[in-house]
Amino acid sequence: MLQDKIALVTGASKGIGRAIAVALAKEGAYVVVNYNGSKEHALNTCKLIEEAGGACESMCFNVAEEEATMEAMKTIVEKYGSLDILVNNAGITRDGLLMRMSDDDFEAVLDVNLKGAFHTIRFASKQMLKQRNGRIINISSVSGIIGNAGQANYSASKAGLIGLTKATARELASRRITVNAVAPGFIETDMTDRLPDAVKENACKQIPLGKMGRPEDIAEAVVFLASDKAAYITGQVLCVDGGMAM
Repeated sequence: MLQDKIALVTGASKGIGRAIAVALAKEGAYVVVNYNGSKEHALNTCKLIEEAGGACESMCFNVAEEEATMEAMKTIVEKYGSLDILVNNAGITRDGLLMRMSDDDFEAVLDVNLKGAFHTIRFASKQMLKQRNGRIINISSVSGIIGNAGQANYSASKAGLIGLTKATARELASRRITVNAVAPGFIETDMTDRLPDAVKENACKQIPLGKMGRPEDIAEAVVFLASDKAAYITGQVLCVDGGMAM
């Protein structure tokens, strides 16, 4: 379905990003696995892709840093001749009550989650305009739709990502470039595994389907939006949240 497509997945070393990278590779895309933390985790993602019969490479850069991001993406295009799919998944949290949140914690989250996506989209859009084709998928969050106490910075960044998605979709639609967002709800990852059982049980009570989602649930939504099956869908937010935001 995605044979010979070149895909970049940011923040793909584990969790949702890893599942997305593996799913795209299984469908035939060549995946650039971006990471900014653990090289070991990124190589584990590549190992899973290769075991599934896919092809990939890992690439370290911080999306919050404009020059590093531009150089990395330029390298991808020069090496492979195109950039067909961009998945903006890189994200961080710096949780805390708003009244106690520092400027540094607020800005750090927006720099990675929102400004980082701006950096990658700005470069990718120029290449995709030349190609007259492309898919951009931004990983937002249910927190960007309904908010979440203790995550003013994170919720703001994810809400901003939805606005960025819609504005970019309008700008690029005439060249057959689609831009959409996926908004995950409560997903089983290393981060949620560390939460106390009582917290997880309370979270599940807020989910109409009564359970947390899996990273693969998000990955399948991304694969759909990256495919020709979604060629007439742009500027949309697909909530994969068990009904939390309905």
